[in-house]
Amino acid sequence: MNKGNIINFEPKERLLKKVDSYIESVELFLEEQDKSVPLLLKAFKDADDKLKHKIMFLLGSFAKQEVAWPLYQMMIDPGESEEIRHFASIQLSVISPFLKEPQPLIDQLLEDLKSPDPELRLNAAFALGWEGNTQAAIPLIELLYDPDADVQATAVNALSNLRDDRILGLMLERLEHGPREQKRTILFNLWRFYSKREEVVSIYLKYLNHEDADLRFDALVLLATMTEAMEHIATYRKCLKDKDPRIRALALKKLNEVSTKDLLELRSELRDMLSDPDMEVKKQAMKILKKL
Repeated sequence: MNKGNIINFEPKERLLKKVDSYIESVELFLEEQDKSVPLLLKAFKDADDKLKHKIMFLLGSFAKQEVAWPLYQMMIDPGESEEIRHFASIQLSVISPFLKEPQPLIDQLLEDLKSPDPELRLNAAFALGWEGNTQAAIPLIELLYDPDADVQATAVNALSNLRDDRILGLMLERLEHGPREQKRTILFNLWRFYSKREEVVSIYLKYLNHEDADLRFDALVLLATMTEAMEHIATYRKCLKDKDPRIRALALKKLNEVSTKDLLELRSELRDMLSDPDMEVKKQAMKILKKL
């Protein structure tokens, strides 16, 4: 045999080729699960970030118990990229409710919340944010006062993911007295409190009068995602006079979802919007007028 025709694959290349076959075929992965799971875990050290994402997703979907601690090790590994560490924390928050014995992992993550490393505190907080994990509530509440703004924001997200309506009162207190960026994060997480929909909608309506234009805009965006335009015609009409062009444009866009009959009395105001200094506002006003 001509040795020049022989391709000598390195073990790493063979390993990654097999990994690709499992990622491309979930059926093959499941058929060979006894060897596919250990092989994918072994491949972590040789995979690039893109492949690590795929491996984590596959293992997190079908091999939760086996992948939990390897994910944790990736989350705390300073040699991994910030993106990979955070993706590992996300996967931990997804699989933890399904673990047979999650307590050792929970205990370790709670300990990590005390780390001097803000990135580790952030990722540990995210990993603890899953429905029913009430033992993480108080430690996560303490992180609302963390010196790092990103850690604060992640704590808000994690607390919201606990799906505990009792936390809403605390969120509203921080919404009134917390720093500006924390206010914005809280606003964007209030919709998660499904059973408190009316109260949440009333909060968004209240914040449409806030002096901070970004908070007003955030509130309008969120109101639009939770309610039908027909429910708040008067509110959107009032927003047409807002100083922020983003708010005027979004209000017009939502009014365009309302029936023609209910817009007829706004015709004069809509025509006035054609003289607005902002081009997007003019564009949205024109759309409605054409409809009328």
